[in-house]
Amino acid sequence: MISPRTESLSPRAREIVAAARELVEGEGCEALTMRRLADSLGIRAPSLYKHLPDKQALENALISSTFEEQAELFEKATVDTDDPIRALGTAYRNFARRHPHLYRLMTERPLDREHLTPDTEERAARPVVAAMGGDRDLARAVWAFAHGMTILELNQRFPPGADLDAAWNRGLDAFSASRRALAPPGGSGG
Repeated sequence: MISPRTESLSPRAREIVAAARELVEGEGCEALTMRRLADSLGIRAPSLYKHLPDKQALENALISSTFEEQAELFEKATVDTDDPIRALGTAYRNFARRHPHLYRLMTERPLDREHLTPDTEERAARPVVAAMGGDRDLARAVWAFAHGMTILELNQRFPPGADLDAAWNRGLDAFSASRRALAPPGGSGG
């Protein structure tokens, strides 16, 4: 299978990916079939294969473009902030709440990294790693916390009346404290 690098997609392929995003955002991942996508574009399904070789390539292009969007969002969130961990946590949660179906597409199955646009996942992770002082293990722990909180919230698994803002704040405070504890003496910590 070829790797559909989002920057190298034809204009028509980009339109197809945009239509796929609308379908996923509006109706969920299950709604994304080549037939439904073709219908939404007013074309026959075989025409899609002229631009993207299969559904997996389409999903990879959609995931790649969403990683690019997240990277920009996370980079902006960490500019001019004294608390990058909280800023990233807030940006992450808000993204998932605004785009729950895309979030699920990106996180609920194995990631086909080999066929994503190169470096998009890494670019999205870079602000988190930087916020954790370059400690990739701590960055993974922050991501695991954020993902766990996010997916449980999206799936409405918390008890009614649970103060999710307080839970997020406690978790992010704990990671901020961990980061400060790891900072070199006299350093800025980040």
